[in-house]
Amino acid sequence: MSIISSLLIVICVLVGVAFLTLLERKVLGYIQIRKGPNKVGFCGIPQPFCDAIKLFTKEQVYPIMSNYLSYYVSPIIALFLSLLIWMIYPYATNLYSFNLGLLFFLCCTSMGVYSVMASGWSSNSNYAMLGGLRAVAQTISYEVSMALLLLSYIVMVGSFNLFDFDIYQQNIWFMFFSFPLMFMWMASSLAETNRTPFDFAEGESELVSGFNVEYSAAGFALIFLAEYASILFMSMLFSVLFLGSNLFSILFFFKLVFISFLFIWVRGTLPRYRYDKLMYLCWKSYLPVSLNYLMFFIGLKIFMLSLII
Repeated sequence: MSIISSLLIVICVLVGVAFLTLLERKVLGYIQIRKGPNKVGFCGIPQPFCDAIKLFTKEQVYPIMSNYLSYYVSPIIALFLSLLIWMIYPYATNLYSFNLGLLFFLCCTSMGVYSVMASGWSSNSNYAMLGGLRAVAQTISYEVSMALLLLSYIVMVGSFNLFDFDIYQQNIWFMFFSFPLMFMWMASSLAETNRTPFDFAEGESELVSGFNVEYSAAGFALIFLAEYASILFMSMLFSVLFLGSNLFSILFFFKLVFISFLFIWVRGTLPRYRYDKLMYLCWKSYLPVSLNYLMFFIGLKIFMLSLII
């Protein structure tokens, strides 16, 4: 049952990623007062599948100076990790019933850094190396504040299981009494997934394309899939943590799509942030605030337990 459930969720995520790319191109089109993809089929709906066929049937080239094995393997690892995180999704069949689900999430996101680093390094290109270094520094920095934010809620709920977050939000969503944390989590999610305004790994204007500059055809497609699978996962996690999602209701999926839409909306409206300001924001703003919130939640928990005793 768990194997069937795993396959089903992977297929659903990949189809979701396909249509998320279509949604992004459409939304960005309308933001820029133009039409998005609209030539293929009805309103351009089969466009993602045509793009996938095109990318996977193109000839795979590789730079002569590249480290062949790690150059080829790193996009595969990136996609594997992005899909592996989805195993903590609180499934109706109790997929793998992760009691330490959020800990597993932190481990997988930390591992994701290595695939970016390997992509940038093995391409043996200065642009790719620079983009990879920037992406790694940014992701590691924001993981610290992200883990602390997550820890605040783990302390409050007293569990790493995503099901328990739904139970604790039956009466009031966490969004209402920790509004600043919600915005910090959203910004950290954007930085974690290398999205605008924090897309320094792929700063086209100064780094050509970042760590994936030497990739084409299937390698590029896999990196692309990994990024969008992470965006969908972050949207799902946001819904579970802050929007009190009952995971078996249709409303949960509307919330998930809305958060994914926010990722696209931000990309269409905000300019790229300066790199030193991004680091400043993390270490000087987010880290102290998340630490203070963590201490506050620990104090609150101890106070509540002392009242019960």
